[in-house]
Amino acid sequence: MARVCGICGKGKATGNNVSHSKRHTRRTFDVNLHKKVVPLDGVDKRVYVCTRCVRTTNKQAQ
Repeated sequence: MARVCGICGKGKATGNNVSHSKRHTRRTFDVNLHKKVVPLDGVDKRVYVCTRCVRTTNKQAQ
C-alpha cells in the first residue's frame, strides 16, 4: 500500500540530512497520515488522510 493521502494525494518527499560538518546525505520525509472515515462520492469510506486534510474537513464541518 502506498503511503499517500486519500484526498489530496500528498506522498513521500525527499531531501537531505545535513550534519554539523554540512555533509549532505539523501533522506525521505514521510507523510503524517491517519485513518479516518471520509465521505467520498457520497459514500463513507475509511481512508488514510494527511493531517492537513483532517484539519480542513473539520473546519468545513463546523
